Amino acid sequence: MVPGLSLIVLSDNNTITDRYFSGEPGLSFLIETEGKKILFDTGYSDLFLKNAQKLNENLLDLDFIVLSHGHLDHTGGLPHLIQHMTTSVIHKMPVKKPLIVAHPHCFYPRPKPPLPNIGSIVPADELSRHFPIKTSIEPVWLSDRLVFLGQIERTFDFEEFDPGTRTIIMNNGAEEKDFLLDDSALAFRAARGLVIITGCSHAGICNIVEQARKVCGDNRIIDIIGGLHLLTPGRQRIDNTGLYLKGLNLDALHACHCTSFSSKIELARESLLKEVGAGMSYEWD
Repeated sequence: MVPGLSLIVLSDNNTITDRYFSGEPGLSFLIETEGKKILFDTGYSDLFLKNAQKLNENLLDLDFIVLSHGHLDHTGGLPHLIQHMTTSVIHKMPVKKPLIVAHPHCFYPRPKPPLPNIGSIVPADELSRHFPIKTSIEPVWLSDRLVFLGQIERTFDFEEFDPGTRTIIMNNGAEEKDFLLDDSALAFRAARGLVIITGCSHAGICNIVEQARKVCGDNRIIDIIGGLHLLTPGRQRIDNTGLYLKGLNLDALHACHCTSFSSKIELARESLLKEVGAGMSYEWD
């Protein structure tokens, strides 16, 4: 049976024994569904390209590049992808120009002293020379069953995000506190419920799930894969997140990237936690 959706981990913090792929503190997934090929995030470096080559996966025929948000560990691979495609064109190889889908804030500069910018090092105007771009705060359907969730409504108090010293430089040049409003995710309508595919979950994984339920009109969640941004969560947040996920009755929870080992232990008490690592693949019908 042909799966409804397949996902390959091209980049993650974790690597798996007897799977000889490299890892980095970044995330990149290669997704295929309904004849569409989607690159979800590009990690921090060219590692996603190297791991794709080991897997014999072609990244020159992508339909979409979806960016979960603008941070370097999710957009840092963009210059390397541009170089890869440019070199391929020079050598007269067939290259498709994928549509980039992201929130409008995704490419804004993000100073975080002492660093001048922890956001995308390729600004939107330069990126548009290489790819068509669609930015949206509203959901964008990539196929009949896969949707970019747009700007996530934030309703759970325990998932409130404190930007601290993080700022973002808006289009008008104004510097504002960065609440990471561009943080988004994908949802796939599988036969038995929704699969949530997330990059970092700065918006809060519980908020993301509620957005997916609303957008897709389906309350059933069968799997979550991606970073949950639970690095050093307080007691209230990890407890409430665990209880919320327990109530979903997930088939599996594939927490990775920015989810600490201690948080995984906590979540494993409430949900069936499964392994994630570079080179691994998953399928849902």
